[in-house]
Amino acid sequence: MRITTWNVNSIKQRLGHLLAFLGEAKPDVVCLQELKCQDAGFPREEIEAAGYAVETLGQKAYNGVAMLVRQPLRMTQVLRGLPGDPEDEQARYLEALVVGEDALPVRVATIYLPNGNPAPGPKYEYKLAFMERLRRHARRLMETEEALVLAGDYNVIPMPEDASNPEAWTEDALFLPATRRAFRALLAEGFTEAVRACDPRAELYTFWDYQAGCWQRNAGIRIDHVLLSPQAADRLVSASVQKHLRGLEKPSDHVPVTVELTAAA
Repeated sequence: MRITTWNVNSIKQRLGHLLAFLGEAKPDVVCLQELKCQDAGFPREEIEAAGYAVETLGQKAYNGVAMLVRQPLRMTQVLRGLPGDPEDEQARYLEALVVGEDALPVRVATIYLPNGNPAPGPKYEYKLAFMERLRRHARRLMETEEALVLAGDYNVIPMPEDASNPEAWTEDALFLPATRRAFRALLAEGFTEAVRACDPRAELYTFWDYQAGCWQRNAGIRIDHVLLSPQAADRLVSASVQKHLRGLEKPSDHVPVTVELTAAA
């Protein structure tokens, strides 16, 4: 089972790139972030025509997450929104149990964690509160002992080697000590960070800013992560970053990250 996470930075602008990726890579599950559209505006028909079932949690002009599942796999027990704050109206979390006759079930969440800048400030406080809610929810999910995959744009640079120039990020919400501690606390619930479990190399990035020739200079950061529960980590085959998609015309500033798990029952 191949599971991909991708911040598309506007589904309407990147639909062609997404459909091409679905046709070429044929991932079984796709976790999308930063849709920048409401549910009614999501290009559901085009994606269903490509053979995928769709669940969305959209928001006008901002945020938004979606999950695509290649048929005959299907989604059950869909959860829209991260528990823990009934007043939170931002569309940042979508979860479902992915099942199929010939596949072991996997619970998957697509996550668009807040950026948090400027920090300090209310946006950073919201980021840390969201991360704590995510940790608590993840702990509850861990108790089920299911294969669990938390995939998405975490807006967290975990380590200095995850940035081409870490000194440039020392005052940024993505790299502040409290952010990195919160990410480590999530990992400490028992998760394996799939990419680093498979590839310890430096210069392994998932995001390149549109400004200052960052792509051309490979001035990137690694902020898109896939976390695996022990039951999912036991099934890990590979993890990879599809860097080449950043070189497309009018690309997203993020690229897909894909993990492969053994799927046969």
